[in-house]
Amino acid sequence: MDVDEVLTTAFDGLAPLHQPVMVIALTGWFDAAGAATDALDALLGDRVRPVVAAIDPDPFFDFTQERPSVELDDDGMRTIRWPENEFRLMRRPGEPHDVVALCGVEPHLRYGTFADAVLRVVGDLRCELVVTVGAAADAVPHTRTPAVVGSSTNPALARALGLASPQYQGVTGLIGVLQERLDRAAVPAISLRVGVPHYLGNVKHPRAAAALVHQIGRIIGITTSTESLDAAVEQWRIAHDEAIGDDPEALAYVAGLERRYDHHVEAVASSGDDLAAELERFLRDQT
Repeated sequence: MDVDEVLTTAFDGLAPLHQPVMVIALTGWFDAAGAATDALDALLGDRVRPVVAAIDPDPFFDFTQERPSVELDDDGMRTIRWPENEFRLMRRPGEPHDVVALCGVEPHLRYGTFADAVLRVVGDLRCELVVTVGAAADAVPHTRTPAVVGSSTNPALARALGLASPQYQGVTGLIGVLQERLDRAAVPAISLRVGVPHYLGNVKHPRAAAALVHQIGRIIGITTSTESLDAAVEQWRIAHDEAIGDDPEALAYVAGLERRYDHHVEAVASSGDDLAAELERFLRDQT
């Protein structure tokens, strides 16, 4: 299957972008508690963001797992809503980078073709950097803002931003395949991951989503807001407290996590200005 068969673009007449960065979050393997996709939704905000490209869902999904849904429009007409993978454009006047956001659903099939479609959009829009955003269950207390961990397979970029080199080995999802393809294509890429409390199952954790939004802004130097998440952060904090409040063992376990967290939180960078400045220096050197 060819990329041209599955990728639809609307680049004709599109005004040039200003040093665009692509940010990607996908529902699925790397989106525990929906924190990554919630973060990208918050980054996109309430404004209408034009769709500049889309990937046809039909070849990529087992629809017995990711079922389409039936909806009624304002006129009572029935429509089918399919899993969407759309690239939306956020112009950021006066800031270092415009943003191309892919907030969608991880495919079940044909990872290689899907990743090639993403790479096509990266190349056609001349994105200078790709940031993948994810979340995973971890031993972190729900009472603290979780740290966001960054990594990059690009040695120069990792040195510039103080990022780790990926050490994970094992089964992976679309994001892992995409990172490998980006590395092979010499496209600078960063993977950001936030932990969500494993003892709460897969319930929402908007505090983790807010941490991701903040870190995206720090790295690429754009203004971000978590206002759309603030009410949910408080709502879910209360729900999380109630979930363990009557269990002495759970309370003791969380207290232990808090002690370890307070002693061992890893500072990703000393300041947001330092991170953004180092990224701009790296991108200038690449050019």
